[in-house]
Amino acid sequence: MMGRPLWFLGLLLLHGILNILGLAQGEVHYYDFVLVPVLSHLCEIFPVKIIQLKEANFTRLCSSKSMLVVNESFPGPVIRVTKGDTAYVNVHNQGDYGVTIHWHGVHQPRNPWSDGPEYITQCPIEAGANFTYEIILSDEEGTLWWHAHSDWTRAGVHGAIVVLPLNKTGFPFPQPDGEEIVVLGSWYKGDVNEEVAEDLESGADTPRSDCYVMNGQPGDFLPCSSDSTYRWQVDYGKTYLLRLVNAAMNAELFFAIAQHNLTLVGLDGSYVKPVVSDSLMITPGQTMDILVTANQPLGRYYMATRQYDSTRPDVTDYDQTNVTAILEYRGNYTPSAAPIFPSSLPIYDDFNSAVTFTKRLRSLADNDHPVDIPKNITTRMYITVTMNTVEFDYEGETKTALASSLNNVSWINPSTDVLLAYYRNISGVYTPDFPDYPPNFYNFTSDDMPDYTTETVQGTRLKVLNYNEEVEIVFQGTNVFDASEDHPMHLHGYTFYVVGSGVGNFDNVSDPETYNLVDPPKMNTVSLPKKGWVALRFRASNPGVWLWHCHLDRHLSWGMDTVFIVRDGGTPETSIRGPPPNMPPCTSSSKIRLMPFPNSRGSSESIN
Repeated sequence: MMGRPLWFLGLLLLHGILNILGLAQGEVHYYDFVLVPVLSHLCEIFPVKIIQLKEANFTRLCSSKSMLVVNESFPGPVIRVTKGDTAYVNVHNQGDYGVTIHWHGVHQPRNPWSDGPEYITQCPIEAGANFTYEIILSDEEGTLWWHAHSDWTRAGVHGAIVVLPLNKTGFPFPQPDGEEIVVLGSWYKGDVNEEVAEDLESGADTPRSDCYVMNGQPGDFLPCSSDSTYRWQVDYGKTYLLRLVNAAMNAELFFAIAQHNLTLVGLDGSYVKPVVSDSLMITPGQTMDILVTANQPLGRYYMATRQYDSTRPDVTDYDQTNVTAILEYRGNYTPSAAPIFPSSLPIYDDFNSAVTFTKRLRSLADNDHPVDIPKNITTRMYITVTMNTVEFDYEGETKTALASSLNNVSWINPSTDVLLAYYRNISGVYTPDFPDYPPNFYNFTSDDMPDYTTETVQGTRLKVLNYNEEVEIVFQGTNVFDASEDHPMHLHGYTFYVVGSGVGNFDNVSDPETYNLVDPPKMNTVSLPKKGWVALRFRASNPGVWLWHCHLDRHLSWGMDTVFIVRDGGTPETSIRGPPPNMPPCTSSSKIRLMPFPNSRGSSESIN
């Protein structure tokens, strides 16, 4: 054991104790994430797979910039585990600002300490410091992903997580002949954190991406990009498992492969009944498992993605680039002048294609993958999702800032993380009074809104749930400012069953009669349709502090989030674990924080 670091020896001791107690399941994996340049001798010190997270130079769209990434690659490396495994990731931050990492879709049973969102379950890992995340897998199976959960750093810091099935069950479909991982992302020419920080300080809109990327590359249709276009080589007659991740910052995306059917078999780490389609819509934060059979004539075919823009038709200020990669067959043939472009790729505002696709989703619901839908609901919440404004003083002038809210509460981050405050019973950090219903009821989807709907209050207000409560939440989209659009709502620490959705205002008498309580899809991120509603259910069986938020980062930065605290269940096995050693201290701020505006007119009186 000579030369091994103390944190590694501690983890070995911890895992040994867990094995004795029967609490450790599956294999254990160790990784190192190192922020900024790493000396070569680290490989000799750490007896683990070295994954370096560092600043690197990239050239896209004919210009270069430096960006924080993992292992000098964009996107970052894949974490590969088996269902029930545990992975340890030691994150070394040698950058110049704080960073956290979130393991998106991993439930982390009883272990919110390693969930990652800044000022919710931890404070940022300071420059020059490190923190070891313990990633506990439970019933997840399929594709998930990891990403930074501080500032807008996840634009460059993200990668896929592959959770393989146990050998005794295997895939619920024939074993694929191969696998491909495709990560969809956003590219900004400038320093996006600097730009967003300036915009939030002044109350302005946040920047749009300059293009989308597929496995880090913009593709043939964009300047200075054709030579670097990503290529996926396949053999005729074989079937491949395509693992698709939407890591884009602010966009739902359509995806298609020219002349090839896509068979969706998994979503957000759970299996679904196969859905065959020539295109799909994937919302930010979602992951999909897709079977693709290479059954077309030998040649080259574009994989293409473009934004699904759900805002009103006259709004054109969005990223209208078409990102492409190339699926090319191996073999002896003369390639055509250009790959074939997918005619099935929907246009930007094709609302019907997006809704039709999502309505086809159903859980697999077989013996090896049963559903457990809560039916004795003890807590019901009706949450409006709204764009707002806040008035504040800026350099001696009264200004109006963009904001967003849930039930007219726009979240602000405290100075210490909520989890630590809850665990240590520290007062004055938050208030447990997030409302179950909006303060006012009106026609939420009307084109003519009352004036009072535009203003919101800021606060650190959260919801407390008792252990094992069965919860139903209806998210209701609103059309304040004539700005209704889809909102990808993501819950940390849980997956939930999406039992219903529709257009217009939710009717609490007739709409529940349409619920699917047999095989609803199981998700961790669901798209709330514009001018519509979505209903979901989950059982609060994972004690801890868990973030709810819109996965459009511009809306998250404006306050479209809240927190659920799930109380302990009364036994050690149903109670939150104690904190690990060396949690990052709350002594510094990241570049972007959800903070109250100075002298805001809409601050909540209940917040200290």
